[in-house]
Amino acid sequence: MIERIYILENVDPVIFYGVNNANMQLIKTLFPKLRIVARGNIMKVIGDEKESELFLKKIREIEKYCEEYNSLGGEIILDIIKGKAPAIVKQENLIIHGMNGKPIVARTANQQAFVKSFAGNDLVFAIGPAGSGKTFIAIALAVKALKNKEVRKIILCRPAVEAGEKLGFLPGEMKDKLDPYLQPLYDALLDMIPGARLKEYMENNVIQIAPLAYMRGRTLNDAVIILDEAQNTTTHQIKMFLTRLGMNAKMIITGDVTQIDLPHSIPSGLIQAMNILEKVEGIGKIEFGKEDIVRHKLVQRIVEAYEHNTKTKNN
Repeated sequence: MIERIYILENVDPVIFYGVNNANMQLIKTLFPKLRIVARGNIMKVIGDEKESELFLKKIREIEKYCEEYNSLGGEIILDIIKGKAPAIVKQENLIIHGMNGKPIVARTANQQAFVKSFAGNDLVFAIGPAGSGKTFIAIALAVKALKNKEVRKIILCRPAVEAGEKLGFLPGEMKDKLDPYLQPLYDALLDMIPGARLKEYMENNVIQIAPLAYMRGRTLNDAVIILDEAQNTTTHQIKMFLTRLGMNAKMIITGDVTQIDLPHSIPSGLIQAMNILEKVEGIGKIEFGKEDIVRHKLVQRIVEAYEHNTKTKNN
């Protein structure tokens, strides 16, 4: 009789063990000769050496599946332990699997072009209207790079333009005041990474979410760095951000030039940066349109109505 320890490193134990520990109960049933105790991300197995080795081999395979697909069920566990290849439906234009195994895919031609541009460039501008998926796809690409160990961290930034003078009147510490402006980034991450795992990543600074001002003076290596809502940056801010790019790093700049919240006297740094860098090699640019809007069907109609109203006024 020997005792072995196995640590779940790459998955959320809640997903791995299943609802009411159903997955773990099934695994125990399939290895009746072993005594298996699971707490948190640690599993202890006691029993025959040969049987224990087989158990650990199968657990590694199950963990690998759970990590890739972000879900785990009884049929998959049975297939893996019995040595059968799990039945997997191939998803076209798949980026990663989100929570509960939901496939996150590049749905439109421009979203697919965005994925391709990210693969071929170290800096990509993704510009377009609300709901076109530019931020969501950017974060999905960053999470995929992290999972594949292509980078060691993800850094997400937003300019807190709306905060301005009102920031001091909000209750709480600085983090509490800034969190509402960064919430859309948290929401996207929670669609892709289990809550417990995301909390661990953030506590260990593997994933960092911060306002743009916190980037000054840093050199960002081995990372995917995303600047969201970049239309609200000034010339100096976006130049500062762009020059943070370090070794083995990739940068994505997203924005909607129709939603600039800066004072009229201050030009958008995003528009200037795209003009200045237009012919620089190694920079990709994707322009989304209203046809790329993947939110509620009314969002596209709303965007079209505002475009029509603007054109009518200009004429």
